[in-house]
Amino acid sequence: MLILPDRLFPAEPSARKIAKALYEEVCTLPIVSPHGHTTAKWFAGNLPFPDPATLFVQPDHYIFRMLYSQGVSMDDLEIGRKELKNPRKVWRIFASHYYLFRGTPTRTWLDYAFQELFGLNDRLSEKNADLYFDAISEKLCKPQFLPRALYQSFNLEVLATTDSPIDSLADHKSIRESNWKARILPTFRPDPVVDPDFPEFVGNVAKLGEQTLEDTSTWTGYLNSLKLTRARFLEFGCTATDHGHPTAKTANLSTTESAALFRQILAGSADAQQKEFFRAQMLTEMARMSLDDGLVMQIHPGSERNHNRKLYEQFGRDAGADIPRPTNYVDALRPLLDQFGNESGLTIIVFTLDESTYSRELAPLAGHYPCLRLGPAWWFHDSPEGMMRFRELTTETAGFYNTVGFNDDTRAFLSIPARHDMARRVDCAFLAKLVAEHRLEEDEALEVAHDLAYRLVKKAYRL
Repeated sequence: MLILPDRLFPAEPSARKIAKALYEEVCTLPIVSPHGHTTAKWFAGNLPFPDPATLFVQPDHYIFRMLYSQGVSMDDLEIGRKELKNPRKVWRIFASHYYLFRGTPTRTWLDYAFQELFGLNDRLSEKNADLYFDAISEKLCKPQFLPRALYQSFNLEVLATTDSPIDSLADHKSIRESNWKARILPTFRPDPVVDPDFPEFVGNVAKLGEQTLEDTSTWTGYLNSLKLTRARFLEFGCTATDHGHPTAKTANLSTTESAALFRQILAGSADAQQKEFFRAQMLTEMARMSLDDGLVMQIHPGSERNHNRKLYEQFGRDAGADIPRPTNYVDALRPLLDQFGNESGLTIIVFTLDESTYSRELAPLAGHYPCLRLGPAWWFHDSPEGMMRFRELTTETAGFYNTVGFNDDTRAFLSIPARHDMARRVDCAFLAKLVAEHRLEEDEALEVAHDLAYRLVKKAYRL
C-alpha cells in the first residue's frame, strides 16, 4: 500500500478516533475547486491525455523544480515543449529521482493518484518505471480516463480555470455548446493588462481595446474595456477575479492622477516605483468594479516570480523559480480598505506566502473588516504542516467563518482529489484536537468540518 487509511490523523488514540469519525462524514462530499490552473481545453476536446509524463511531470512545477534543484536538466525533462518527443525517457528520469519527494506533499498527492486511480500499489522507482508508464498509458486510453469522465469520477461539482482577459474563452464556449452539464468556470486574471512588467503589456492593452471596441490609450477607455471584459467572463459563469501582484500594495489616486500615471505607463517612461503605484491603483479599481458586478476578488501577493533569470529567458514564466518574500498587509491594503473595507457586499480573499503575517496582520484584518476573508494555506505551504499552522495561527482571531475552505490552485488535474482529501484530513485532525481538549463539542466540530470542506467555499465564491 502506498497510502494508509489513517494517514494525517493524530497519533494519540482518542483524538485519532474523533478525527476518523469526522472525516467519515465529510470524505465523500462533492469537491468544489474554485481556483486553479487546469485548462478548459481538456474538457472542450475531451481527448485522452497523451502519456504519463505529459500528465504528471510537464505541468507540475512542484515536480520539475525539485528535479532541477538536484541537477536534472530542464531540457532533459522537455519543459516548455508543446509535445514531448520522448515521454518515456522523461518518465524514467522522474522515476529514478522519486526518492527526492520523500516527506513532501507532492509525494502524498502522487501516491494517492497512483494507488486510487491506477491501482499501482508499489512505490515508484527506477526499477518499475516502465511498468508504471505502460500501466498508466493503457488506462489513459480507456473511456473512464477521458477528462470529462475523470471530472465525474472525482466528484467535482465546480472547477474554475484561470484565464487572461484577452483569452477568447472559446473552450469555455465549446463546453457550454456541447450541453455537458459540468460546471467549468473561467476566472478573470487581469495581470497581462494591469501589470506593466508583464511581457507584451502595451500590446496586450491594445488588444484588449480591439476586443471591446474601446480606446484603451485613454484612462476612461481602458477602464471601460476592463468592465466590458469582466462582463464577458460573467456570461460564462465567472464568479471571481485573481490578482498575482508582487505585493499587496493598494492606492487611492484621483482620476487625474491615475490618468497621468497611465499615460506614463503606456509611453514606457515609468520607473519601478510608478509601475508599483499603477498596480496598486488597479487593485483598488478592481475592487470598485467588483462592487458593481459582484465578482469575488482574490489577491495572491508575495512571490518573487521568475527569480532564476536564465530559466525565465529560456523557458518563460512559471518555470519553477518563484520564491516567497516578506509581505506587508496592514499598510499596503489600507488605501483600498479606506474605500471599501466596510462593504459587506464585497468579498476580497487574501492569500500569503509570508506565514509571519497570519496572526500579526491577516487574521486581525479579516477578523474585523466585513469585506476580507482569508484564503487557505497556499503554494509553498500547501502541505499538512502548512495547513495545520494556518488553522493554529488564524482561528483564535479570525475564527473559521472568516476563512473560505480550501482551494487546490493546481495545474495537475489528477492531484485535485488528493489535495482536497489532504485538506479534509488535516482540518478533521485540528477539530479533533479541539474536541479532545473539551474546547469544542463534537456536534459543532462535525458542522465545522462540513463547512470547511464544502459550504464555506460555495458561499465565499458565490457558487
